[in-house]
Amino acid sequence: MSKKKTEESEERFDSDQYEAMPENEDIGEVKIADEVVAVCAINAALKTAGVARMYTGITDSISQTILGKESVSKGAKISQSDAETEIDLFVIVEYGVNIPDVAFSIQKNVKKEVESMIDKKVKAVNIHVQGVALNIGDEAEDEKKEEDDR
Repeated sequence: MSKKKTEESEERFDSDQYEAMPENEDIGEVKIADEVVAVCAINAALKTAGVARMYTGITDSISQTILGKESVSKGAKISQSDAETEIDLFVIVEYGVNIPDVAFSIQKNVKKEVESMIDKKVKAVNIHVQGVALNIGDEAEDEKKEEDDR
């Protein structure tokens, strides 16, 4: 970096120009939208082994079909208070998994992820298993590939 560019960047930001903010001064509050918390929770849930996808109810399906809008927070319901957050997740699990184990893993992963992201205590993560993904199409494709290989 040339000397001229260094001098220009120093002129643009001079830390002495800005007053230091007193540490204990209350200047307002930060509110995090339910949709943001929902996205964090959904991402953590989908990363959990045994989760096939989030459940989209009939209302989400209709709004997606008619309006062409996909709900960002599909499969999640968030309730926030000043001190804590409660999360309800509606999931479809993969066939053959131990559902209670998967649900416990989802709870653990979501609580850890959300608390680290929003710095607020998660009171509860309620898991509602809405179905089991059978993956019938995948099995049929696998059988067809085996027949073709013979």
